[in-house]
Amino acid sequence: MDEIDQQGTKLMRTIIELFETSVAKFPNNVYLWEKKDNKYEGTTYRQTHDLVFRFAAGLVSLGLQKGDRVGLISEGRNAWIISELGILYAGGINVPLSVKLESGNELKFRLAHSGSKMIVVSRGHASKVEEIRNELPELEKVIYLDGKNNPDANDISFDQVLTLGDEYLRTNQDNFEAIYKTILPDDIANISYTSGTTADPKGIMLTHLNYAANVVQANTLMDITEEWKTLAFLPWDHAFAHTACLYCFMVNGASIASLEIGKSPMETLKNIPRNIKEIQPTIMMSVPAVAKNFRKSIESNIRQKGPIVEKLFNHALKVAYQYNGSGWNRGKGTRIFYKPLLNIYDKILFSKIRDGFGGKLELFIGGGALLDIELQRFFYAIGMPMCQGYGLSEASPVISSNALHAIKFGSSGRLVKYMELKICNSDGSELPQGEKGEIVVKGDNVMKGYWNNPKATEETIKDGWLFTGDMGYMDKDGFLYVLGRFKSLLIGSDGEKYSPEGIEEALIDQSHYFDQCMLYNDQNAYTSGMIIPNIPAINREVEKRGFTKGTNEALIEALKIIQQEVDAYKTGGKFADAFPERWIPTAIVVLPEAFTEQNHLLNSTMKMVRGKITEYFAEELEFLYTPEAKNIINQRNMDALRKWQIE
Repeated sequence: MDEIDQQGTKLMRTIIELFETSVAKFPNNVYLWEKKDNKYEGTTYRQTHDLVFRFAAGLVSLGLQKGDRVGLISEGRNAWIISELGILYAGGINVPLSVKLESGNELKFRLAHSGSKMIVVSRGHASKVEEIRNELPELEKVIYLDGKNNPDANDISFDQVLTLGDEYLRTNQDNFEAIYKTILPDDIANISYTSGTTADPKGIMLTHLNYAANVVQANTLMDITEEWKTLAFLPWDHAFAHTACLYCFMVNGASIASLEIGKSPMETLKNIPRNIKEIQPTIMMSVPAVAKNFRKSIESNIRQKGPIVEKLFNHALKVAYQYNGSGWNRGKGTRIFYKPLLNIYDKILFSKIRDGFGGKLELFIGGGALLDIELQRFFYAIGMPMCQGYGLSEASPVISSNALHAIKFGSSGRLVKYMELKICNSDGSELPQGEKGEIVVKGDNVMKGYWNNPKATEETIKDGWLFTGDMGYMDKDGFLYVLGRFKSLLIGSDGEKYSPEGIEEALIDQSHYFDQCMLYNDQNAYTSGMIIPNIPAINREVEKRGFTKGTNEALIEALKIIQQEVDAYKTGGKFADAFPERWIPTAIVVLPEAFTEQNHLLNSTMKMVRGKITEYFAEELEFLYTPEAKNIINQRNMDALRKWQIE
């Protein structure tokens, strides 16, 4: 990366430099908003800086040495970022951990593998640490964000660490400053673990420079101003939320609100709508799973207002879709004639929906997984564009994104500056523009490697180029299209390969009757599909057709509905040209159980764990390649639907 950015400013090369610069520029701006005593209170950049100094000094007084690892598991809150920055200022390495990890092998593996000397933990996850701490000989201290009743000798509260820091700084200010002022760009800031869906998780080593560089890169995509606010409801250990939110907002003097923590994860999620109205965010980071829930909630509210409003809303969407085109050509040509009617619909319908999101929301940034075109069209129509981006943790993570000035539905946007990208074939040779291959990137945002795993590092980074494992291409307008993971490819009996993710997303998002879907073909004669039905939607349609829910006739009709939704992508169907027909499932099985984190069929970022799904439903997969399975109306599917009806 060049030493000077596009404004002629010297680039920051460590998180320390980034934060110190922001505190100097925006001392009285609010950086953090947190709900206390039933209202949001702000903590300024200067106040945050003081807390970071105190916590860091406390860690030093506890014996933390440069390069020591400290685990951090907590919901998003002020103390999360104060803890991370404190660890970094003390010369340590933060090991951010997902709140969704179980205490057993998942959490224990990461703490043992990283050799964490301490761990910072919130009340909601303290019991997980208690269960395994005696099996972690390198773990010396547990720091409880919310204190602990009857603490042991190796237990200490967050507030006690701050007090120790005060005492240390009174007599060791010079020593403390010497520690953080000697942090180098190549020093590791985080060891961020992959989800470990196919093997033991890998520890991604991200340096101070990786983060500082990616913050500068991400800021070339859009202009965040100091007035901007966001509600950070994604997990803060998540690479996307971590960089695109915590640090990108920091460098611009903007502010971040944490989600109000409930008594359970479900209660916390239910706080999102209320907190959005309270904070009135300008922008929010989202993932497809959350975006889909937002859409379902919007449509449910519209449906409750009666058939006339629902019909009006659907027509308003059609008008907006016509006007917006593919995003890139919004309002161009004859589309301009839709503008007056769209303005009316916006005033009477869409603006009311936006009010439910605080009334000031300009856009979502979507990441974490592929976002389907229909979802992008929907949110653009109602005036809250969902700008899809692309990245991965190994790249710190931002690689590209759509932005308000440049949106192309279906794409993952334009590339950040100060980074190289090429599309390669299986031999690693670069392909011409427009051809599909593996996405490969190079820049200061590329990880240092995998912690204690040189073999995996060598397989992933070659001559400074990061081989992402994702398939995609660049179009003539400079937009990146991401097509899916190579490991998830469908492979026909003739060896031809195809990514299933676009088809799966289309089936789920263009049909009200599917909740989840996974396609399968491993050199078989045809592709098969495993479906999780949306029972309430199916029941409504079945009853509308005159059948009594739960009867054999109703179950048969439900299966016909499912088959019709799939057939829409075959010859003669309304989506016939969307995908090659050979990859549309010939046989369909209704699964008796959904993919969830609890059964380990979804990972912590809500992505399907394909290998585990094929193992878990091995019997169903075997059935799919029998003659009986080619007729969707079969006993196995009837039994699965009946089970869903009973539940």
